[in-house]
Amino acid sequence: MAKEKTVYTCTECGGTAPKWLGKCPSCAAWNTLIESVAESSTPTKNRYTSQFQSLAKTAEVAVLADIDATDVQRTPTGQEELDRVLGGGMVEGAVVLIGGDPGIGKSTLLLQALDSLQRSGQSTLYVTGEESGAQVALRSRRLGLHGSQVKVLAEIQLDKILATIDALQPDVAVIDSIQTVYSDQLTSAPGSVAQVRECAAHLTRCAKSSGTAIVLVGHVTKEGALAGPRVLEHMVDTVLYFEGETHSSFRLVRAIKNRFGAVNEIGVFAMTEKGLKGVSNPSAIFLSQHDEPVPGSCVMVTLEGTRPLLVEIQALVDSGGPSPRRLSVGLDRDRLAMLLAVLHRHAGVACMDQDVFVNAVGGVRISEPAADLAVLLAITSSLRGKPLPKGFFAFGEVGLAGEVRPAPRGQERLKEAAKLGFTVAIVPKANAPKKSNSKEFEGLTIHAVDRVEQAMEIVRGMG
Repeated sequence: MAKEKTVYTCTECGGTAPKWLGKCPSCAAWNTLIESVAESSTPTKNRYTSQFQSLAKTAEVAVLADIDATDVQRTPTGQEELDRVLGGGMVEGAVVLIGGDPGIGKSTLLLQALDSLQRSGQSTLYVTGEESGAQVALRSRRLGLHGSQVKVLAEIQLDKILATIDALQPDVAVIDSIQTVYSDQLTSAPGSVAQVRECAAHLTRCAKSSGTAIVLVGHVTKEGALAGPRVLEHMVDTVLYFEGETHSSFRLVRAIKNRFGAVNEIGVFAMTEKGLKGVSNPSAIFLSQHDEPVPGSCVMVTLEGTRPLLVEIQALVDSGGPSPRRLSVGLDRDRLAMLLAVLHRHAGVACMDQDVFVNAVGGVRISEPAADLAVLLAITSSLRGKPLPKGFFAFGEVGLAGEVRPAPRGQERLKEAAKLGFTVAIVPKANAPKKSNSKEFEGLTIHAVDRVEQAMEIVRGMG
């Protein structure tokens, strides 16, 4: 069978060229020509016959209201934190893409999940393109997965992988990794943009037609983005990012896209000698270990998907030079500069000649504006040298006019803090519980504010 012809398509304008060129001949863009398979066209006798043929091949159209909308069946993976991120478990025919830094634990987590699925009666297949079967078996022994019946295929040729999936019909298959798989239809090397896109498209069609749930492991670039074309993330149903510091034993799995669940959901794992274990109370990771309160520390409640997490915000204000520094870790640096201006203008607290450093403890990244109030209170506490009361927390968005705006799902944040023993809170007035719900927050003193200066006055009264 002859190989299909390839053409080079411009990612900017869609123009084609028979060979690779540095500059697109259609739009003059540089380095945008990507190899792809040329579409074969069958000539027709005339335009009338082609019209009739197109009418004969028209698919049946259904009315949206007449389609039965049934909930998808989910299969738990045996890893509760992974199930949380997936939206409850694996879905039949779903395609999941998981990416992360080398050595972060992607293969370890997926091998543990496949072993749990296999022990629950599911048929599984682990396709490894980066390791041999002996290496996978050695890793399973280290993880304590003795007697595992997970089927292993060491192969990188796409047609052989598809034929194996068609023959075995597994419920769940893992491709580790998509950058190592190649198709004979393309002449480019494995891992190239064209190969990744073409192989992922074939595997996605295989998952949808056979009902096998396929998990693709993806590499990341130096910038932390998934390697390969952006269309890879559009093709799959779920995109997960594996995050974590190399010096820390904790790992975060974050859902960036999920057609079967909530996005920005996170699962927290701890790396142990026996692999990754789910952390039942992740708030303990991000809270301080101080016996007594210290200046510059304020606890806030952030939302990661549907999960409220208590995170400690630390601030250090020190005398600076003529060009004071503004540095934040885990928080937006530009937003820090804006908050300092609001603090000066509306609360009368000046830091113009001070170095300001802000950090979110535990390596967590906070992107929501509900951290604004906790950041300002931590900065003020460090500047005054006086700690906030024990059991204190705060959350709320701060506007440029000095107003404190409500945070989404404030009641859930308050309940999570009360459950962990916190007793004093400063929250936006719109998030304060109503009198009818006051029994749920007994033992929790809540100060509702709608201005930054009100929050500062309350804190001064506490100290």
